[in-house]
Amino acid sequence: MTDTLIDQLLAEPTLDDIRNFHRKFVTGVTIVTTMDGDEPRGLALNAFSSVTLDPAMVLVCVAKSSSTHDALFSASHFAVNLLSREQLAVAKRFATKSSDKFAGLDWHEGPTGCPIIEDSCAHLEAEISMRVRTSTHTVFFGRVVHARSSDVDPLVYLGSAFFDGARLEPLTT
Repeated sequence: MTDTLIDQLLAEPTLDDIRNFHRKFVTGVTIVTTMDGDEPRGLALNAFSSVTLDPAMVLVCVAKSSSTHDALFSASHFAVNLLSREQLAVAKRFATKSSDKFAGLDWHEGPTGCPIIEDSCAHLEAEISMRVRTSTHTVFFGRVVHARSSDVDPLVYLGSAFFDGARLEPLTT
């Protein structure tokens, strides 16, 4: 190997390198919700992951600059609403800084009191067990206490675009 190639392999990734990696990651579109007193709060994010199945634990990463961050930080529970392929408008609504993202939206309180968005293909509610602060985000770990799903296909996100999750084609071996 040449010294130039070795230097390239050992170089710290640039912000563009990191962004390009994340653009290749296919993910469901989630709306994370909680209550702030009597007011529902929520944001769109794809930084969601299952941590373990037994016990059922999940995590969400929320930017400290989000208008929902402080309400979530002080909450005891959060909900993750996995949007259906019919809910592109909901995804776009919750990706904004709007002061009332729930205006005119059909939703109900789940068993823990968190907002559950109607017609989502799946949702869960979790009790927050740990909050890990990083420089720009907080990682919220939650123990799943309620979960439901339907046969409706999800909305998916790839490379800064939304896709119909029903149109994914299975590969054969």
